[in-house]
Amino acid sequence: MEGGSRLPLMKYGSVLSLFVVLLAIWFRSPQNTVLDDRLDTVLSSLLRAERKVEVNDARPRVAVGFGGCVDLIVDGVSFLNKIGLSHTSQPLHYDYLENAEQLAQSFAYFFAPGAAAERFMINETFFNELVDGARDLPGNRWSIGGNAPVMAGRMATEGCDVLLGGSFSTDFTEVLSQHITVAGKVIEEPDIHLILEYSSGASWGTYTSRRANRYIIHSDAHNPYLDSLEEFAKKLEDFKPDLIVVGGLQMMDNFPFNSGEREAVLSRLADLLTSSSPQIGIHFEMASFVDENIVDDLLHHVIPHADSLGMNEQELPNLLSLLKGSNITVLSDPNPRVATVLDQMREVYRLLNQRYQAASSGDATSGGKLKGKPLTRLHVHTLAFQAMIVTRGSQWKNTMSATAKASLTANRHVCGSNDIDLSKARLIMDDSFSVSHREGSQRIPLLESRPVSCWDEDDYQICVAPVLVCTDVYQTAGGGDNVSAAGLVLQI
Repeated sequence: MEGGSRLPLMKYGSVLSLFVVLLAIWFRSPQNTVLDDRLDTVLSSLLRAERKVEVNDARPRVAVGFGGCVDLIVDGVSFLNKIGLSHTSQPLHYDYLENAEQLAQSFAYFFAPGAAAERFMINETFFNELVDGARDLPGNRWSIGGNAPVMAGRMATEGCDVLLGGSFSTDFTEVLSQHITVAGKVIEEPDIHLILEYSSGASWGTYTSRRANRYIIHSDAHNPYLDSLEEFAKKLEDFKPDLIVVGGLQMMDNFPFNSGEREAVLSRLADLLTSSSPQIGIHFEMASFVDENIVDDLLHHVIPHADSLGMNEQELPNLLSLLKGSNITVLSDPNPRVATVLDQMREVYRLLNQRYQAASSGDATSGGKLKGKPLTRLHVHTLAFQAMIVTRGSQWKNTMSATAKASLTANRHVCGSNDIDLSKARLIMDDSFSVSHREGSQRIPLLESRPVSCWDEDDYQICVAPVLVCTDVYQTAGGGDNVSAAGLVLQI
């Protein structure tokens, strides 16, 4: 009897559910429909721009250095709560970390604005305790880490053959792509980097993050020395690369080298870059630096030899500040306007090329061999958009398609899927943007059917593309490396 009375109720319940669904579709906000249509048009247009160029059947050859690690990825807030690290009322910046109090203060400093940060933990015992705590945290993940392996992995995926400079364990090399050849020593245990991820709107005590990002802690003992450099140099000649990519140098930041050690390592790297053929492109991927001395060393030993630079919205003003003779900017706006970024890019482009011209004049006067290269490519990746400056007539091609690919890769990496799901994406770039803060500057509308905007200025072309920002974050760590690598692939 009870079963017989329940069946009609179930039928009525199913009919009612169907009616509610149909009603929701009928009364769906026209605004939501317009937004969905807009996202769909932007996505199809970006995909069309990306597909205009295909990677060579011959597979471009890229040499990528240096170093690598294993990333232990955890939810940052859950991890800090688990180890009993309560929120602090005093967010502070530290160049490096020594104890729990400094970790809490430093994390709070970057967490609220949602700015990416990476800090060296000088207290190895405390770092090992943190790693042990993270190992036991539910939902943790292990991943190949380090700028060089991540960029190498993306380039191999996108159709390149890669020479990777780094000292890795056998287990590490076994999971690399078959299109990656390793140049370096074999070590027993790789260094572990602890990645504290957090989502937009995450709360830790009184703090709420403005955007998804990560805070990275390491106590790396191998990578600061670039101990694969010699082996990398030996294999480079036979490998005959079309492009050399340098990254991972932030491992030197605040590392306790003996006097003169760091400069000696960077001098050897400079010798390698100087000895490469002028026809081979050299890309340097910036990272989070807080020690002004090492950035000065990079401006002397590395950056002059790179004709391409990649960086995010924090690293761009940081580099510009030092080029203009000011101090490092530890924390910049994590969501800058397009005009702000473009003005900063123009200044970096101008100042670095002025330095090159001045150095070239000095070399020519003294009759010496020209050292260094002009900067002909600058790629800045932000949460909301991708921006590139490329010198007209330079070796870098397909700038519009490369900017589109970088934009799409940002969503693919952060969402953890090659297929872009528009229910997990949104546009946060303005409907139109000014090309500069200079008075009377042109405004460019964001056209859904042609979302990549390109125009000529001076001796270069600028391209800007919106990012379909992932709203269901899988991983932010490695985002810049994936985006930068993907953009390079179409420009070799």
